[in-house]
Amino acid sequence: MTVEFIGFIGNHNASETIARQGPVIDREFIRASAAIHEAGGFDRVLLAFHSATPDSLFVGQYVASVTRRLKLMLAHRPGFTAPTLAARQLATLDHLTDGRVAVHVITGGNDRELEQDGDWLTKDERYARTREYLEIVRREWTSAEPFDYAGTYYRVKGGFSDVKPQGPEGVPVYFGGSSPAAIEVAGQHADVYALWGETYEQVAETVATVRAAAARHGRTPRFSLSLRPILAETEEAAWDKAARILERARALRAAGGGQRLVNTLDPGQPQNEGSRRLLAAASQGSRLDKRLWTEIAALTGANGNSTSLVGTPDQVAEAMLDYYRLGISTFLIRGFDPLNDALRYGRDLIPRVRALVADKAVRSHAAE
Repeated sequence: MTVEFIGFIGNHNASETIARQGPVIDREFIRASAAIHEAGGFDRVLLAFHSATPDSLFVGQYVASVTRRLKLMLAHRPGFTAPTLAARQLATLDHLTDGRVAVHVITGGNDRELEQDGDWLTKDERYARTREYLEIVRREWTSAEPFDYAGTYYRVKGGFSDVKPQGPEGVPVYFGGSSPAAIEVAGQHADVYALWGETYEQVAETVATVRAAAARHGRTPRFSLSLRPILAETEEAAWDKAARILERARALRAAGGGQRLVNTLDPGQPQNEGSRRLLAAASQGSRLDKRLWTEIAALTGANGNSTSLVGTPDQVAEAMLDYYRLGISTFLIRGFDPLNDALRYGRDLIPRVRALVADKAVRSHAAE
């Protein structure tokens, strides 16, 4: 099982500890981030989606134009583009980038955010719609003849696309969502199931649950874990760095900075199951397993990828190998200082993890 690394390219330089300055679409920042990720050995980069942010498809096109090898993972929310059109858009970009496109399907777990885009379905209804959406997308990508489709949310007559994904495996479908409704759709459609940085026990449970759902459809998805690694030359220095990150994040929240998207969400207990799972982990303590740190998740209400592995590059790489042993073959990693952290991940972390995975493969082969 090979290992894949996905980075993150925001539309501008901002994080829980950095207040946004400058334009909402900062092309120089995007260009610099793309160059750092490509040079650093990342396989892909995520272009995120939110009801108030620039469109990931177009930002992804720009990233593709300033890189040669770096692949894209375009966050995409079903329901706002006709599935037939979305299939052709993704297949078209796949051709124009020589097969560098993947799609990350995020159905959306917060009613208020969905209402910003005029979507008033319940969460279970949204996942039922996502199932139909992906069924049609895959038909567009694979059907050699026009097809009809009749569902609750979509009806298609004579659907067909001249443009198919370039590679034999098509456009990979990454999928996020932890509710029972989400797991059922993931079992049918996810090529890679994505979850946030949970405890070993939680990850093992989720991997087993998704595998069981996928087995009912004769499928074997891969798994991705999202983390915010915090690295330093010594373990003590790494935990000191984590403490400073928490202090800056608290100060920025108190000043009202960096929270434009968070403030659109419901206060209190989050609606989406993924955030609830992170908060459940945070309730167990701020430091879990070997080096999982949960305080940013607790501070932000687990609004997104917000747990960290803290330590030296060797220590964090060993912890990531633990997750690899649980079935994780993709790591989505991003830092609190976007450019500098991506640079360090490429230099100090990614090579170490790849070496550990390769060594494990050699030892496993030798034991056979």
